[in-house]
Amino acid sequence: MPKNKGKSGKNRKKGKNEGEDDEKRELVLKEEGQEYAQVKQMLRNGWCEAMCIDGTKRLCHIRGKMQKKVWIATGDIVLVGLREYQDDKADVIHKYMADEARSLQKLGQLPAGIVKDDLVCCACHGCLDFDDEDFDGI
Repeated sequence: MPKNKGKSGKNRKKGKNEGEDDEKRELVLKEEGQEYAQVKQMLRNGWCEAMCIDGTKRLCHIRGKMQKKVWIATGDIVLVGLREYQDDKADVIHKYMADEARSLQKLGQLPAGIVKDDLVCCACHGCLDFDDEDFDGI
């Protein structure tokens, strides 16, 4: 029986993330009809509940282009496109990485306190105390 050497069907989906680079992306700022939001709860079928910066809680639909390529979790900062005909619903256009969200906060686009710094815990920072006695029993 021949081996599957081609990149079609299921094998194509299992390939490397070619579009994901470690390089810096260009910072996307909001335009008219768009708003920054923080994801409060993930719902099913590509929907999430987000609190927009203007103080409105909206039900947001994640674009099909982003659904399997960009993973959105609770607490993420996203850019949503507002709908003219439905004020309580929006569409997720872009997800900001943690460093991009901090840059937005420095520029004054996001209010202070929304972006939380990552918690770093290790013995070198002094937040964990280990005694030699703890290791004797191992």
